[in-house]
Amino acid sequence: MKAMIFAAGLGTRLKPLTDTMPKALVPIAGQPLLQHVFDRLSAIGYDDFVVNAHHFADQIIDYITDTATLPEGTRVQISNEQPEPLETGGGILNAEPMLTDRDDPHFLVHNVDILSDLDFDWFLSQVEPEALSTILVSDRVTQRYFLFDDDMRLVGWTNIATGEVKSPFEGIDPAKCRKYAFAGIHCMSTKIFEVMKQLGYEGKFSIVDFYLKACERHIIRGALPEQLTLVDVGKLSTLQVAEDFCKSHTK
Repeated sequence: MKAMIFAAGLGTRLKPLTDTMPKALVPIAGQPLLQHVFDRLSAIGYDDFVVNAHHFADQIIDYITDTATLPEGTRVQISNEQPEPLETGGGILNAEPMLTDRDDPHFLVHNVDILSDLDFDWFLSQVEPEALSTILVSDRVTQRYFLFDDDMRLVGWTNIATGEVKSPFEGIDPAKCRKYAFAGIHCMSTKIFEVMKQLGYEGKFSIVDFYLKACERHIIRGALPEQLTLVDVGKLSTLQVAEDFCKSHTK
């Protein structure tokens, strides 16, 4: 099973820690964030990883080569994004040769700074063969939300603080949509690469911008678990929360 771990970000909200290391190697409960994600996904059967890297990429490569703990037989490939990070969409497209597999029509994408107690068996059971992507979402208070119809099909995005709305569907009313926050995990069909190229995407671009264009003609579905504890380790104030989460979930 293939998974891509987003680890190329600059981690600016975690400064000064990220002045000397990549976000992926920021330690939480004695282990780098990257190792926590490796452990979580390896435990449910993922054994073929792609890790994108940019900021202190050499440190990530050295960690994977010399230090990371992985089950025997696990493969890890590095998608080194130089001279600049390609953002989420561009990072996925750049890694296409590493993510396509004739025996598996789907791959998982997981942000390196997301820790959760997600039931992955449940999440993967929500993936429909015809869906271009299945996005994990949560019902939490934030400013930016994906918009879904009653069948949990993506129809747009909104920033409730500014009133901005993005959608390929003219006249969409956010008040009539289901609003959920993105949770940093998706399961994608390998057909996504063909659609990216058909829509003219190349180089550096956001996966959210792609989704908001592709959802007009392709099924992009949201998956909302009944229960989800999620920690976004994106800023210094969440480090202790992440420590407490990891300690409480260590068996």
